[in-house]
Formats: sequence, structure tokens, C-alpha cells
Amino acid sequence: MEYKTRGKITKGVGGLYSIELADAETHKKIYGDMPSPLGGARVVCHAKGSFRHENIKPYVGDSVEVTYSDMSFTTDGDTVTPDANGAGVVISSICDRRNSLIRPPIANVDYMFVTMACASPEPVLETVDKTLSILEFNGIEPIIVISKSELRPKRAEEIGEIYRKAGFKAFVLSCREGNGADEIKKFIFDTLPSHTIAFCGASGVGKSTLISLIFPELQLATGEISQKIERGKHTTRCTELFAIETDRGRGYIADTPGFSMLDFERFDFFSKDDLPNTFREMNEYIGQCRYTKCSHTKEQGCAIVEAVRQGKIPKTRHDSFVSLFGILKNKKEWDK
Repeated sequence: MEYKTRGKITKGVGGLYSIELADAETHKKIYGDMPSPLGGARVVCHAKGSFRHENIKPYVGDSVEVTYSDMSFTTDGDTVTPDANGAGVVISSICDRRNSLIRPPIANVDYMFVTMACASPEPVLETVDKTLSILEFNGIEPIIVISKSELRPKRAEEIGEIYRKAGFKAFVLSCREGNGADEIKKFIFDTLPSHTIAFCGASGVGKSTLISLIFPELQLATGEISQKIERGKHTTRCTELFAIETDRGRGYIADTPGFSMLDFERFDFFSKDDLPNTFREMNEYIGQCRYTKCSHTKEQGCAIVEAVRQGKIPKTRHDSFVSLFGILKNKKEWDK
């Protein structure tokens, strides 16, 4: 007999996907009385072969439809055990995505915790702002975390204030001393139910250490920092989604590779005209400029340039905007 149900991809390596199947209640809402012996189980499987020909790639975080058969499990009384090798289990279709990132390949993210160190390594705010622009365009809510505050407390607070003024939730953290961790943990557990939360950050900023501090049961690896080059070893090899149960329901948390793995090379999937909408602090000034086709970079009478001059928009954020505008402006249509 063939069965079908919904599931969520929690990991994908080498064409093999780990999937958490819908529980009985969720399955019934979608499929009525259609049986699903593996309801709520975790299985491994491949995607159907036609995906490759259709250039379809499942992502971690995808909601998918899965088909399987009687050969996919064994029963012993009331106990149903999935086949360890995923025999007969196939991803047959991918449900509509709310959003997706190409690198790291992840879909349906609600919140992304963008982690940077205030020192060692020194943060590159333009890189952070490029990340935020990509997230904003994809409808993913960024949360800022400035780590290693014990190294340069004043600088950590300055960076935090830049992003708070820009309209983001920002936390200052010292994993070494534990300062700020409880505040972040409370925010996460208040936010997590029914949502997917991901973390990104350059290697060495303490991203995996932070996740392990908040969720010690995940036992994520942490790496040592090379003092010579101030870069961390890549301890996170792939994106993986973990189910977390809270008093208010289930949510998911993902650990992702660093900024270098975000889709920077193909960042230009949106145009220079879309760019202002990915800088939230500029939204209230759009349409108030003297010139209709204002680039918001340097023109006289530009409401955004004037807001920067008055300190209403952080200068570092506008500097990043100008740099990203130049990249998008100089890209030819056939390069996109």
C-alpha cells in the first residue's frame, strides 16, 4: 500500500534528506482519514528523480509531501519503526515556500540571528548590512547579536545602538562571562513556538557557542580561534534544523555556515530600485526627495541624505547603502 503525508526537511547531505513527518493531528487536517503509519516519525529519504531534470532542489526547512509504502517500516505490536535506510520513502513535491536563501540553502525562516563580534575578529559592518539587505528582501526578520562584549564593551554598545536606531532588535552578549545570554534566551523562547529561527555569522564570532549556551542539549561543536589570522575554523559543516519543544509549542532552530556562505555572489537578484526597501530606516523618507529618480546616495534635496546629516539614519548604514547601490548599478542585466 502507498501512503502520503507532509513533512519538514531538517537536514540534507549529498542528496539524502532527514525529514520529520507530520503527527497524526496535522496529517488528519490535511488528508482526512487517509492512514499514515509513520505519523510523527523521523525518516531519511531521497527526492524523486524528476526533481533533477526539473532543476528543483529541496532545502532544509522546506515543507514537503512524502510518499512511502509498506516496505518503509516494520511493526511490532503497536510499535512502528521506519526503515533505517529510508526504503520506499520519497519526497514527491515541495510545498510553497515563504522565502529561501541559496547559500546556505534554507527555506521558510522566520527570524535570523545575525551574530558579529565587536572585536577579534573586527566586524565589517558593510558585510553585516549586506546580509541584512538580503534577509529583508526575503521577508526574514533579522535580530542582531554583538558578541565578545568583554573585549570592547563600549564598542559593543556603539554597534548595538547603530542597529537599534535603524529599527532592529539588538542584543549585546559576552559568552565568556554569560552577560546577555538570559535576555536572548527569553526572547527566543517567547518567539520560537510555530517559528523557525536561524543563526548566521562569520566564523569565530561565537555563533555556535551562543547556540550551545542557550540550547546545551544540541551539543553543537565550537572551534578555537586562530590568533594569527583571527578566523575561526568552520565547525558547522551544513545547515541543520533542530526541533525545540517549549511550553507554548514546537519551534525549530537552525545552525548555518558563516557569512561567506550567504548568497553574496548572487546578491544582485534584486535591483538597485529595490535596495531602499531593504533598508528599513529609509522607508519613511522615500518619496520626500526633491527629484523623483533620486538615488539616495548624494543628491541635493535627498530626504535620506538629509536624515543622515541630522543623525536620524546611522552614517555607517548609509555608507553600506551607497556601496551596495554601486554594485547593483554596475551589474549588467545579463550578469544577473
